[in-house]
Amino acid sequence: MTAAAFDVSSIARTRARGRVRQVSVVGGLSLGVVVVFALSLVVGAAVISLPDVLSTLAGQGSRNTNYVILELRLPRALAALMVGVAFGLSGAVFQNLLRNPLASPDVIGISTGASAAAVLGIVGFGLTGIAISGLALGGALATAMAMYAIAWRNGVSGYRLILVGIGLSALLLSVISYFMTSAQVTNAQDALIWISGSLSDRNWNQVVPLLISLVVLVPVTLVLGRVLGMLGLGDDTARGLGVPVARVRLGLIIAAVALAGVATAATGPVAFVALLAGPIGRSLAKDGSPALLPSALVGALIVLVADFVAQHTPFLPNLPVGVLTGAIGAPYLLWQLARTNSGGQGG
Repeated sequence: MTAAAFDVSSIARTRARGRVRQVSVVGGLSLGVVVVFALSLVVGAAVISLPDVLSTLAGQGSRNTNYVILELRLPRALAALMVGVAFGLSGAVFQNLLRNPLASPDVIGISTGASAAAVLGIVGFGLTGIAISGLALGGALATAMAMYAIAWRNGVSGYRLILVGIGLSALLLSVISYFMTSAQVTNAQDALIWISGSLSDRNWNQVVPLLISLVVLVPVTLVLGRVLGMLGLGDDTARGLGVPVARVRLGLIIAAVALAGVATAATGPVAFVALLAGPIGRSLAKDGSPALLPSALVGALIVLVADFVAQHTPFLPNLPVGVLTGAIGAPYLLWQLARTNSGGQGG
């Protein structure tokens, strides 16, 4: 066998092993999501057996199971799953695009912009429901546009974009604090629950718009994300490979912002899911790829598990899911900052 033939066969075997691992990772994560999702429907104040859950979903349930499953548990579980997918995918896109593990909607101000707009609507105008969701999405998009415009210098540097986002996030947090301290107690309490990231009382009014949004955004993001590996080689190399760098980068940023925006609009800012999902997804994939689909599934699994724990752990008084994900994500953020500085990358 010639050296060239050996190299080709070696590359083919490596690619085949990579595909097998990708399928295994996606399959394992999908199974985990299905199991926790099923537990979310079965377990509660009244335990409903899995056959009864399935018959209810098939339209053959009793009046009691129809109410418990279709009106209470299913919307909440679907919201947890979709919010996790949206945050996980958004965070993975930002981290790959900006080549920085700290680049997530939580850190660079996208979620904070959505929160500031929602808090303004709650405490300033007494808005509720779909109006708050619309304001949150608008706040996320407005923050992203401001961040992109400020960071633009004949192109957008990932490091500069992150710094601008952190600055905007600090400014918006002060705005939130002002509105919270000057609001009436009832409005401030409603706003506090919302900005904690809560899945309580989720219903079809939040689930249906989120589902429609993700049906559009997830495929678009996955298709655009196929060139993230080439963008990681540098702009000049990517252009040489035929990638329209500026258009693709802008499209990916818009898609990632929209994903974070619609997720925040549905449940509030569920902290650090976007930050955690990407690194976990990439470490599971172990193939150097952006690992967008594994990251989305990791995000779904994180939110589903956190919400299940928040609902059913005896010593936790039904905490907002964002409190639990924040408790997990904050130490990871500190560790990542320390690791970055120890590697001489902290500036």
